[in-house]
Amino acid sequence: MPEPLLGTAEPGGVPGAAREAVPEEAPRRRLTGRQAATVGSLVEAAVAELREHGYDGLTVRNVARRAGVAPATAYTYFGSKDHLVTEVFWRRLRALPDPAPGPGDSLAARAVAALRDVVLLVADEPALARACTAAMLTSEPDVRHLRERIGGWIHRRLAHALGPAAAPGVLGALELAYTGAMVQAGMGHLTYERMADRLTEAAELICGGTA
Repeated sequence: MPEPLLGTAEPGGVPGAAREAVPEEAPRRRLTGRQAATVGSLVEAAVAELREHGYDGLTVRNVARRAGVAPATAYTYFGSKDHLVTEVFWRRLRALPDPAPGPGDSLAARAVAALRDVVLLVADEPALARACTAAMLTSEPDVRHLRERIGGWIHRRLAHALGPAAAPGVLGALELAYTGAMVQAGMGHLTYERMADRLTEAAELICGGTA
């Protein structure tokens, strides 16, 4: 069995049973079991630090201290707090179950089934939600690498839910709607719950029909 890897899946988010056969890909290194456990501890500690201190107070050094890891070791896995926060979001995203639309569902309902859980992924954790928005907009290479994987995962999840019946352009329009909604929520213009409702409205307009 291949060693676990840090960071991303290639191609992550493949629906159904195919997901189990997908090897993970690391932006930095292949991980042994012990290293994977260390990375997991850092990810959990990052969430705890965010809950207590918020994004502005988050540092890799403090996360390492909470996880019981030397700062130098933490930096071998995560080059910055933004890399670490984006990894938190990526891991949660990959843990989402596949959407399960019914056979009679409209195209809009299929789109909403694919996107609603993604939209609400960090809705109950405001500090984490704000941190994810800030972190994923940075241009550093490790974050960009994960951001591309996240975008690819969402694209495949949505394409799988829509199926071949979707008209050309529908998938891209829904992706744009999702991206815009996430930015608005991250900037505080919308709550994540309201954003989910607005995204439902957008899906109905783009796909036609009701969700």
